[in-house]
Amino acid sequence: YPLEIMEREVERYIKEVVDQKRGYGELGHPAGPQINLDRVSHIITNLKRDGDNFIGKAALAETPMGNIAKGLLKSGASLGVSSRGMGSLTPDKSGTMVVGPDFHLATAADIVADPSAPDAFVKGIMEGVEWIYDPVKNTWHEEKLDEMKKSIHKMSLREIEEKRIAIFENYL
Repeated sequence: YPLEIMEREVERYIKEVVDQKRGYGELGHPAGPQINLDRVSHIITNLKRDGDNFIGKAALAETPMGNIAKGLLKSGASLGVSSRGMGSLTPDKSGTMVVGPDFHLATAADIVADPSAPDAFVKGIMEGVEWIYDPVKNTWHEEKLDEMKKSIHKMSLREIEEKRIAIFENYL
């Protein structure tokens, strides 16, 4: 993918898709460019350039495929992402196939087991769940910070004082 072609197409995708809350991604990587709403697992909420890469954020959807992705992450799976698009390919001088200027991005990120880019692995999930990496176990686990914050806000100062040890132990 020539960087100038990808940059132009990502800018269009942000304006026409992400900014319009239509940045859907699927669990798995279908062959065609069509987004299958029955397979949507997440919604892309942010996308930006970072050097030669494009980095995004997404929220898992409350859909069957989103719940499968959540379950995989809770179980310690390492999931990747892969963009999906269409366009012409032409060989360069070395014979490498290069995407042409007619490239059209269907989705910035489907969730996949084996991404084609080496750095295209999910680092965490948003929407009230903080994902913490445990280097000893080499796994990710969720911290339910929003739930804890809500329960603390409902308590009186006296209740907080009485329960602070339990709250702290729950956090660990």
